[in-house]
Amino acid sequence: MKKILLFWAFALLGGNVFAQQNAPQNKINLKDMSFIGKVDERFQSFNIEMCEVIGGDFWIPYNLVDSVRKHSDRKGIDALKWKIEPINLYEKKLRNLAAGLGPTYVRVSGTWANAIFFQNNDEPKLSSPPKGFKNILTRQQWKGVVDFCKAVDGKLVTSFPISEGMRDESGKWQPTQVKSIIDYTNSVGGDIHAAEFFNEPSHAIHGDAPKGYNGEIFAKEFALFKDFASTYAPKMRIIGPGSSTEGGIIPAGLDFPIDELLSHTPKPSFEVFTYHYYGNISKRCLGGQKVENALSPDWLKRTEKGLEFYQNARDKYMPNTPIWLTETAETACGGNPWAATYIDSFRYLDQMGRLAKKGVQVVMHNTLARSEYGLLDHDTHNPRPNYWAAHLWNKLMGNQVYEAGNSETGVYTYAHNLKNKSKGKTVMILNTNKTATSVSIPSDAKQYLLTADELVTKKVSLNGKVLKLTANDELPEIEGKPVKKGIVELPAYSIIFLTFSK
Repeated sequence: MKKILLFWAFALLGGNVFAQQNAPQNKINLKDMSFIGKVDERFQSFNIEMCEVIGGDFWIPYNLVDSVRKHSDRKGIDALKWKIEPINLYEKKLRNLAAGLGPTYVRVSGTWANAIFFQNNDEPKLSSPPKGFKNILTRQQWKGVVDFCKAVDGKLVTSFPISEGMRDESGKWQPTQVKSIIDYTNSVGGDIHAAEFFNEPSHAIHGDAPKGYNGEIFAKEFALFKDFASTYAPKMRIIGPGSSTEGGIIPAGLDFPIDELLSHTPKPSFEVFTYHYYGNISKRCLGGQKVENALSPDWLKRTEKGLEFYQNARDKYMPNTPIWLTETAETACGGNPWAATYIDSFRYLDQMGRLAKKGVQVVMHNTLARSEYGLLDHDTHNPRPNYWAAHLWNKLMGNQVYEAGNSETGVYTYAHNLKNKSKGKTVMILNTNKTATSVSIPSDAKQYLLTADELVTKKVSLNGKVLKLTANDELPEIEGKPVKKGIVELPAYSIIFLTFSK
């Protein structure tokens, strides 16, 4: 592994020197870029797990796995998790960085939301949840979510409990908890923009649904939920189903395939069709994704395979419904160790570029600040490479999508309108090759070039200067470098945004 990383680092530093003088050039032709469509203005969004909000079991960091497990009597998947404290959503640094991605959707959900009890009073937190629930969400914690969304220009997306406690003595689903959460949200000046019935019904049995749960029950209870919500909270968008791992992507843990969930009467329907995508299981959970394959064409285009499966399901059951990817990251189970490094920024940006072209309206990254796949370090909240990639996308890529044309092998090109400008375009190019290349541009532009001294590093540079926060934990000014019409060099393993004002 060390030899592979040294080779990559050597190639990255020396790529310009050893590139052939007659290397193939990529060409940008702004006039020939056909318009594909639009994405949501909050296309790039993120998740904060309910587990983070209330505190609970989450993935043990890789550097602590062995020491924590040594003193634990847990077995199986539980042995890979440990207790985390609630996140401080009032922290200035966290809010500054989240605001750097706004406007956005903030999805607060995850498996822990499926068995949550909302304690709708200001009394001390209960010592244990009522029967039929596993976790407690306090008013103070939920107000933190609402206040955070306001501070970062985020619209709140969530899901509701599905555990046994949601039913009366006869077993009928009741909206009491849903009503309490909506009422309190409104009382503190908040708004739930959209909600899924519950998190990942494809894994309902593993996600705290009652014993004997099935697709028929899902259809009937979803109808009750939707009828209640449409009357009580008519502005809250009902989205779903939020299924995951199908289509041959991750062949493990599936309780109910999409057909089982959507084929029963009354047939569920949503304002937005949602799905989750992880390309593999992480090393933490004995997954197979290897760092040496992290830039391979097969790995990068895998996200299209996941989309294709759920697009087909959408077309079958509710054609023309907008589609959102409401949870995604490098890999499931908290991500691989390299999810926190520069090498994953290629997947992160390429995934958004591909899905925007395919018509996906929103992509919600998991998570903002927890585990290896977080955009921010979970202890310090310092930006990881994926955060800087996300910040550049947010600053430069508008919501109009264009066909950028073909590129050479290993080079991926995407074009959007120049964000917040009446004219102009932004072209994003990813060079995943170990050698430098070049691009011919038709007019003067500004370049925002991301590079690093090695691929598996948390330190990245913009136009040759290392990116870091100011002394006050604020984002630095992001300045483009003027480049002239003609040839622009693309170093090995580099990412460039080129902005054209006309």
